[in-house]
Amino acid sequence: MSLRLKDNLNSKYIEAANNMKSKTARRRIVAYVESYDDIFFWRTVLTKFEDDTRYFEVMLPSRGKLARGKKSVLMNIIGDGVGRDMIACVDADYDYMLQQQTDQSKKVTTNPYVFHTYVYAIENYQCYAPSLHNVCVMVTLNDKPIFDFEDFFTKYSEICFPLFVWSIWAYRTGRYNDFSMMDFCHIIDVGRFNIQTPQIALDHLRQKVSRKIGMLQKKYPDAKESYLQTKAAIKELGVTPQTTYLYIQGHHLFDVIIVPMLTKVCSQLRQERETEIYHTSVHRTQMRNELSCYENSITDVRSMLRRNVGYTNCPEFIRLQEEVKDFLEKY
Repeated sequence: MSLRLKDNLNSKYIEAANNMKSKTARRRIVAYVESYDDIFFWRTVLTKFEDDTRYFEVMLPSRGKLARGKKSVLMNIIGDGVGRDMIACVDADYDYMLQQQTDQSKKVTTNPYVFHTYVYAIENYQCYAPSLHNVCVMVTLNDKPIFDFEDFFTKYSEICFPLFVWSIWAYRTGRYNDFSMMDFCHIIDVGRFNIQTPQIALDHLRQKVSRKIGMLQKKYPDAKESYLQTKAAIKELGVTPQTTYLYIQGHHLFDVIIVPMLTKVCSQLRQERETEIYHTSVHRTQMRNELSCYENSITDVRSMLRRNVGYTNCPEFIRLQEEVKDFLEKY
């Protein structure tokens, strides 16, 4: 069976195949990822390091069956599977925050051949606040800044941060049944959001967060010291009160918060562009043609978010690329 079609490859197999090539041939490094969506993201990470000596092939962990997900990646290749010519590329999830307190966290954070996103997941990068205006421009072809995403998510993160510490505390102490990630995500939902009056949503969020923190403090009156230790620990990992949104569950951030928000912003931008066409058209035929041309040029929010690569100057993304660079220099 050929190397390309062989299922459940391991690094030694690929290394042997690389050694059989001519000295001028490029070294092949396989990068296993969790899902189809991850392929493009990790291609964005790794392309920078391809040259005339090496190239990466980003793929799912199994060619013989539809096995996807983080556990599939880790079960397939952790141990003797990974090495200098085969790496695993996964979402950090809470494994990065747990810092070796579970078997999976240990695999993700200590194996030199496993790379993780640092932020919760690739969706968090796609929702990187400084890039969201550009996403709106891609969707609507209207560059008017009508909403300050960076300011909003700084305030949003500052409100969520104390409760996020409680969430990590619950998972680190084995109390996640009392305060699960689903519970946390439910509370930090901004609910009905109006782009003209975002402060109303933030004030409502603050009330929900404060109420839950009060309940947790009452339930765990002796947790103050361990809470403060958890807070200090996650700050050491790079979490700040201003960037908490990067570390919450990625699908929740993407589907429940960002997509509805961008949909409202883009709806207004699209409406403004159509009004402009209506008022500047010389006659009805020109207006219809221009509107048709505009409608054929715009696209939907979700697709553009999936293609968003405006996170490449995000400090966590830069840190991830530095880790890949160090790996290639060492191995």
